[in-house]
Amino acid sequence: MAGFGRKFSRRWFLLSGVAATKLGAQQKKSVSFAPEVKRYADPTTELDVYRLTNPGHSSILPAYYNRAIAHNSGSLLFCCDRNGAPQAHRMDLKTGETRELTDAEELDGSSITLTPDNRSVCYFAGRQLFLSTMAGHSKALYQVPEGWDRCPGLSVGPDGTHATFAEQQAGGSRLRMVTLVQGIARTVVEVPFAMSHPLARPMRAQILFRQADDALWLVNSDGAQKRQLKLAAGRVGPASWAADGKSLLYLNFPEDSMRITTIRECIPDINGESLVAKTSQYAHFGFNQPAVVFVGACRSDASPTILIMLRSTRRELTLCEHKASHPEMTAPRFAPDTQRVYFQSDRDGQPAIYCVHVEKFLEKTEPETGSPG
Repeated sequence: MAGFGRKFSRRWFLLSGVAATKLGAQQKKSVSFAPEVKRYADPTTELDVYRLTNPGHSSILPAYYNRAIAHNSGSLLFCCDRNGAPQAHRMDLKTGETRELTDAEELDGSSITLTPDNRSVCYFAGRQLFLSTMAGHSKALYQVPEGWDRCPGLSVGPDGTHATFAEQQAGGSRLRMVTLVQGIARTVVEVPFAMSHPLARPMRAQILFRQADDALWLVNSDGAQKRQLKLAAGRVGPASWAADGKSLLYLNFPEDSMRITTIRECIPDINGESLVAKTSQYAHFGFNQPAVVFVGACRSDASPTILIMLRSTRRELTLCEHKASHPEMTAPRFAPDTQRVYFQSDRDGQPAIYCVHVEKFLEKTEPETGSPG
């Protein structure tokens, strides 16, 4: 009995230590933070602006093409370093309360994205791809092999089955897809340049990827029919698919910086490309899910503002000042219901997230299946 008691005590001690370690990690990841929301009247328009995070620490939104806002527009996913290292956080947009979701090393805040069912978060931390539940349970899906480096960008397709990203080596790169259930990886296509920011096409088995700001390419998910899209001359800015996948909307920056930045539309199936609207020199833009309203960040030093534009009339309405040191960092976007606009700025210190309510100006919309919101 004495011997059994000694074995039991030692085993109990070891198991307790393991359990305590796991519990500590779960408690750290599930810790909640009180609201930091501050409301103020914009000096230009007098509309209420809500600063959602404290500029005493850095808070950034995911990449503009990734899902940051739940389908019901009730919660916001973002990256914050309040505890000394960047981690994914979820904010309840009704209460402003925030909860830390991850406990990862070298987390890439721009890579985080909600899965289409809003139940999990996918992200890169260092060279590893992770999937984490809202309860904070994470699993590693994939690791970038030795000899390869990850290219900028990560996205999860509309069907929620795969994560898509790119890896580079020497002068070339390859497009990779990894299943979110088993972590099985495969190469879609290889190219002799550094690709970035791959984005699955809704309702089609195709993937868009960038060649810096010079070109956009489209390839089938089986690697067939790779082709460069026909776009207007100039530098290619932010680009996103319409929710139905029929067209690609993008910002065009003319080679002559004195010319107007425009929103343009590419329709790959007919090899078509056309002007949608001229802008007040947008540095970044977004659009609601029906793609009938745009939101942009003006890059003018004299008018550093966030604006909305109706596609039908091409008329703009100023919402507020952004005053970001780099206007392209603002990455403005609509909530899925088109009732709020979110953007980021370092106007008050470190990057923080801001919100403007636009229900007085725009009709409410319903989230669409396969949409990026």
